[in-house]
Amino acid sequence: MLVLTWDMVRRIVEILWIINVIFAVWTVFRSHRDIASTWAWLLVLIGLPYIGFILYLLVGRQLSHDKIFIIKQEQEKIRDHFLKQQRQMLDAHDLLPSLDQNMRSRRLVELNLNNDDAILTIDNSVETFIDGPKLFDNLIDNINQAKNTINIEFYTFYADSLGKRVLAALEKAAQRKVNVRVLYDASGSHGTKPSFFNKLRELGGLAQPFISDSSNHWYTTPRYNYHLHRKLVIIDHKIGYIGGFNIGDQYVDQSKKFGHWRDTHLRVVGQSAAMMEVRFTMDWNTSCRKSHVAQIDIDDEIKNFKLDWDRKDPNSVAMQIVASGPDNANLAIQRGYEEIIAQAQKYVYIQTPYLIPGDPILESLVIASKSGVDVRIMIPCMADHPFVYRATEYYAKYLTKQGLKIYKYDSGFIHAKTMVSGSDIASVGSANQDFRSYRLNFEVNAFCYSPQLTKELKEIFEKDIEESTLLTNEYFDQQSKWRKFKQYFSRLLSPIL
Repeated sequence: MLVLTWDMVRRIVEILWIINVIFAVWTVFRSHRDIASTWAWLLVLIGLPYIGFILYLLVGRQLSHDKIFIIKQEQEKIRDHFLKQQRQMLDAHDLLPSLDQNMRSRRLVELNLNNDDAILTIDNSVETFIDGPKLFDNLIDNINQAKNTINIEFYTFYADSLGKRVLAALEKAAQRKVNVRVLYDASGSHGTKPSFFNKLRELGGLAQPFISDSSNHWYTTPRYNYHLHRKLVIIDHKIGYIGGFNIGDQYVDQSKKFGHWRDTHLRVVGQSAAMMEVRFTMDWNTSCRKSHVAQIDIDDEIKNFKLDWDRKDPNSVAMQIVASGPDNANLAIQRGYEEIIAQAQKYVYIQTPYLIPGDPILESLVIASKSGVDVRIMIPCMADHPFVYRATEYYAKYLTKQGLKIYKYDSGFIHAKTMVSGSDIASVGSANQDFRSYRLNFEVNAFCYSPQLTKELKEIFEKDIEESTLLTNEYFDQQSKWRKFKQYFSRLLSPIL
């Protein structure tokens, strides 16, 4: 009879640990990652044997090469259709009308065009929403007036009171023979069953999860990253919504935990709505490969679209719809952020719920501040993800010591993802200032070139300061040692948060 001795147990544990290390190294290095993420995952997998592999299954797994290929294939097919005229104008140095020619704008426009094939459109009327109830009242009203098509794409579409209100409007539209399509992230919409959209389907509408591993949506492989984080609505090819709000009660101030939800969304009437529809079509058609739902023929959808370079309204907004995700190594939104910060001369105002910037953004912020640029960043006063918030606090402390002004928004939860700088540059969209938004999830932002819109967003930021606390070195010094430890530890995991 075999009797286990302490020495035998110790050797078994050592062998298992060595096997764990070997599998950890193989697991991490078989996928292409940046160095910071590689070391962070090695720390987790080796430091937390067995548990680390469960975390990796949920958080670290990358999209398959097949899925990446399918996404790229769909994007290239659609993008090539619209780029020829834009590139001719770039070559002719006529990408922006003469009245709007300034070097900062031109550099950013060229960067977004070359980095993401982001077509610039000129004739756009823009309305800004920072209040959830007003936004969704307006959106539902637009849905009720839709004549031809409604395309909706959200990270979160909850089956709660707001979700039911929006769905009821979509069902009525489908009943009027409007073409209704809903694309949602299965993980971000957790709790929303496929049957929630059954009546919509019965009425002729369509709904499907984004590149789910299962055509019946009941099961999707657990994955913390690589989600559809975009928030887009396109109505009748001419009205577009883009920003940070999702569909759920917490976004209309109906959450006891978060209270007032402070976010930013744009309603766009004009040519950029068609560019949002191009983005939606890429995501929809990619998802159809598994669900077998009918794909969109983009030529038929926006057959009347053509680039118009005459401003019908002197207050119209020039705009590029810029997307990024794990399917593209160009880091389009991150590099757009870097360009805005690097070229800033007077100020950069940033609002973000998560402040976990990569080294390029972090260094750009510090250099700008030490070069005399007024850099201000606004973060929430509460956490919705504990590790993420502690990492946010770490970077807020670091940037405060570097001379930046970091504000804690005290009147609820700030979820806005905005960047405003100079006389006519602003970005509003779904991308946060963190690794996940830069590299891991599918995001979309509107990069805008407009003195009027920039002035409005700057004034909104300054009004939010009145309900915020300026963080100081003393504020961080007074925090407990345990809280500081959590901040440092969370910072070690920042590449995978």
